[in-house]
Amino acid sequence: MYAQGGYGQAPPPQQQYNAGYQQQQQQYAPQQQQQQYAQQQMTEQPQQAQQTPQQQEVVTQQAAAPTDQGKPQPIYVDTQHDDMVHDAQLDYYGTKLATSSSDRTVKIYDVSGNSYAPNATLTGHSGPIYQLSWSHPKYGTLLASASFDGSVLIHRESRQGEWILVKAFVGLHESSVNSVQFAPHEYGLMCAAGSSDGRVSVLTHGGESNGDDEWTVEYLNDTPLGVNAVSWAPYGVGKETSGEGEDEQCQPLPPRLVTGGSDNGIRMWTKNASTGIWEQSIVESSDDVQHKDWVRDVACAPSIVPGMSVIASCSEDKTVIIWKQGGDDDDEKKWTPKVLNTFEDPVWRVSWSITGNILAVSSGDASVTLWKEELDGVWSLVNQVEDAAGGAQGE
Repeated sequence: MYAQGGYGQAPPPQQQYNAGYQQQQQQYAPQQQQQQYAQQQMTEQPQQAQQTPQQQEVVTQQAAAPTDQGKPQPIYVDTQHDDMVHDAQLDYYGTKLATSSSDRTVKIYDVSGNSYAPNATLTGHSGPIYQLSWSHPKYGTLLASASFDGSVLIHRESRQGEWILVKAFVGLHESSVNSVQFAPHEYGLMCAAGSSDGRVSVLTHGGESNGDDEWTVEYLNDTPLGVNAVSWAPYGVGKETSGEGEDEQCQPLPPRLVTGGSDNGIRMWTKNASTGIWEQSIVESSDDVQHKDWVRDVACAPSIVPGMSVIASCSEDKTVIIWKQGGDDDDEKKWTPKVLNTFEDPVWRVSWSITGNILAVSSGDASVTLWKEELDGVWSLVNQVEDAAGGAQGE
């Protein structure tokens, strides 16, 4: 799958990956539970694939697939992965589904209505693939993948069903890359990746229009205990006063990046518009509302209220916290946290709807719940999506 020319070199051989797998597993904590499971799977893949088929199934929900009652129905996708599925992402238009697995492959599916069809299988990683991210269609059909092998690969669909590797960031990090996400398209072709080595890498494309088809890499030292999640804040504008007595003018906000780590903390990185340096601030509150264990995921909500930032975070401590900054608050830099709910199992993923008013929560009990904030500020459960195994058994 590697393109010819300057698109990078192949990942380390499988022998190197196997030799360093157990050593890194013990050294870096953020993905320890996943890695212990994945290590066992590598020697028992055929047997495990038969014993737990529900691990290779992905459920997605399309509004264009009505049931007899006129409501959307889930689409159960048999991914045919040989091992545990770690991520599933729909593209901007919701017509392509990408899944990643411990079998070291990415599978692409074309989704239409209540049906799906295989599109391609992408290879190149030498370790489990933990997260995927689609770019904005302004830059074409680009897909970034983050892997335990310390690399980030970016593939592009050149024509229907044909994918090429446009950039291979091999050896990008010294340990597992746990998260990757493209930035809002207004900031250009840029993505960030968080790693167990405690750093965040910001990958920026030079721009083909300027004759510069190169990528630059910046490293942010986040937390020594490891970064589990990254999320870009939405593009927006803020108010800036030009001088005393002058009217306030709206200025675009600089790129902002939120991270969640194994030190139980959440951080926001802001790129200084004047110096170009990334500056760190801690997302915390004077209240005793904070995570007591590893932060597994963070998600910035789409901008709804001008001047307000909203972040959802989930943790190994079984809680989901909603953080708000700005709006009607006198102190625009103060973060106000609120516990959405305490679950029975660790919470692994949070994801906002495109309108920013509904939050999907994926927890360790194999359920996905949808939550919505009421007018009084209370978050209520509005729906629950059954897992693939449960849906199959109920039919």
